[in-house]
Amino acid sequence: MNRRSSLKTILATGIAPMFVPARLLRSETAPSNKITLGVIGCGAQGTGDMRAFLNHNDVRVVALCDVNQNNLDRAQGHLKERYGSADAKIYSDFRELNRNPAIDAVLMALPVHWHSIPSADAILNGKHIYHEKPMAMSIEEAKVVRAAVRKMKIVFQFGTQQRSDLKFRWAAELAQNGRLGKLKEIQVGVPGGKTTPTWSEQPVPDFIDWERWVGPAPMTPFHADKLKRDNHENITNFSLGMISCWGIHHLDIAQWGSGSDATGPIKVEGSAEYPKDGGCDAVLSWNLRFEYASAAPILFANESADISHGTRFIGDKAWLHVRRGMIQASDEAILRDPQNKVGTMPIKLQESLEHTRNFVDAIRGKTQAICGIETSVRSDTLPQLASACLRAKRPLTWNPETENFGDDIAANELMKHRPMRGQWKLPTI
Repeated sequence: MNRRSSLKTILATGIAPMFVPARLLRSETAPSNKITLGVIGCGAQGTGDMRAFLNHNDVRVVALCDVNQNNLDRAQGHLKERYGSADAKIYSDFRELNRNPAIDAVLMALPVHWHSIPSADAILNGKHIYHEKPMAMSIEEAKVVRAAVRKMKIVFQFGTQQRSDLKFRWAAELAQNGRLGKLKEIQVGVPGGKTTPTWSEQPVPDFIDWERWVGPAPMTPFHADKLKRDNHENITNFSLGMISCWGIHHLDIAQWGSGSDATGPIKVEGSAEYPKDGGCDAVLSWNLRFEYASAAPILFANESADISHGTRFIGDKAWLHVRRGMIQASDEAILRDPQNKVGTMPIKLQESLEHTRNFVDAIRGKTQAICGIETSVRSDTLPQLASACLRAKRPLTWNPETENFGDDIAANELMKHRPMRGQWKLPTI
């Protein structure tokens, strides 16, 4: 089968994978017409994203930036495997990479506490950006990144890869088109937090610049376990926890399916439990509810016997549940005709077969990024509101038009970025 017919077959089956085999995505491109990509953050997520970009023959990874030499070594190994050599410029300072005029686009996949500053800097240097989720540690930081995108008019793609999975688009279309009846509630379940022992201080090894890794966050003693993603994403110095790092994925789909991409909730309330001690201190378990002015409410909780992983759309006629690798409905007839060939769903959402390919095509002017900056900030607002509500320990009323809590001064303070350490600060735009 040739490339075109293979892609058509994947779409027709209704079970397109999140990642399409590289042989179907590659096509020959002259070196002078390749998009040059710099990678800021070569850990597990960054390397995974980079390998997806390596599938595209019209993209060339030309620069790597990390403060962990082990990460750089692994990333260079992937470049050598793909290109036959690891001929890429190496940086330890993202600012130097961002100022390289030979680089067209940047992949930013750093730990969460580093998301806003390098991205805003890249954008203000005219780079298109693939920005891993979540947006940042605060709404204020997300707004700065958005302001930079609006000013520079570059292509922004959020790392919410589920928007490029047929099953999630299909679920959102079914919900928006009333195939479940009137939506009554949307349930979102994601993994909860974790507990760990308290880590003692260890000597900083030669392969890591710990001062730069901590960056704008409060300084904390080094321990190798803090470098592990499932740990630092559950440490409040570096992240908001799983309400943000996992929550953004399925909360994004919930808003997509309810048609709320351009707005947001008007109220959030709920409760949570936190670790009593140990190295990880982010939220362990929670139960939150978002109310909307003209959309179904969202119940957001950690996975349990009462709420399962993924996004469940509940209508007055039927329900539908979607997660990675699975889509189910109360009536199997609802899931027939995923490509809407019989025209039963007049609302058609943007299609994207693969997230990095969509980003590249948007840079080339062939399409729009499926999760651009406006949608990204709106989706990321939900975990930010969740965090604010839990820290305030009371219900909060949100204005999605002004994007603040109105006259609630104490709540508005919770949406600002925390003090940044040392030389690091957000740009003024």
